[in-house]
Amino acid sequence: MNKYPFRLGTTSYIVPDDIIPNVRYLCDKVDDIELVLFESDEFCNLPSKEDIALLAEMAGEHGLTYSVHLPMDVYLGNGDRQERERSVGKCRRIIDLVRDLPKSAFVMHFESGPGVDINRFSGDESNRFLDSLRDSAQLLLEGCGEPASMFCAENLNYPFDLVWPVVQEAGFSVTLDVGHLEFYGFPTAEYLQRYLSHARVLHMHGTKEGRDHNSLAFMSTEALDLVVESLRAAGGEPKVFTLEIFSEPDFVSSCRALERFSS
Repeated sequence: MNKYPFRLGTTSYIVPDDIIPNVRYLCDKVDDIELVLFESDEFCNLPSKEDIALLAEMAGEHGLTYSVHLPMDVYLGNGDRQERERSVGKCRRIIDLVRDLPKSAFVMHFESGPGVDINRFSGDESNRFLDSLRDSAQLLLEGCGEPASMFCAENLNYPFDLVWPVVQEAGFSVTLDVGHLEFYGFPTAEYLQRYLSHARVLHMHGTKEGRDHNSLAFMSTEALDLVVESLRAAGGEPKVFTLEIFSEPDFVSSCRALERFSS
């Protein structure tokens, strides 16, 4: 029986090694592992077919699921149709690659382009951004073989209500990144009230020395309490509570910060 009101998860980059050694390290410690996948000219960590078979085998042995973070260098809200097609194609290759894995979610970012600050968009630019996202959503879902609810749009550095209409229209779910809410100064309580029921995954991390994605030990006690109590009150199917951190010391101290919530 789960000792928390959520399924505990973390990333596939906790020990300084490849994905398979990380999953071996984590498989008896968490319920879900976020596969952080990259594919570029400089670096590629996409698992081989043999690795996928091994990931599926370990998941079966330990009751694991995988939340798959779609590539971050995709721009589903870009105004150029060719760029959107390239971005969707990159996502579809990942979706096909992990087809045989037990999955909790596909995590995705709604971005316009590298270095583009969506907060600075005019009304017309925001409307074009949303129309581009709608087009990408249609391209992504056509024949992909996954239900729309498996795709979870993550809140970033701009108000999430900007893209919420697209999330609703497409039938997507939400990745509620509480670390981002705290880091960028959004009202965590309001976001939990509005979006928690639509979330499949939460991303949890603290801020230290002006940088996020640190141990949960650096998240405010008030915010952490609020999230756990909200999850407890929500009931239903437990959501994935991903410690979105990238080192063993941060993982260990994050787990220690959660000990007071164990039942």
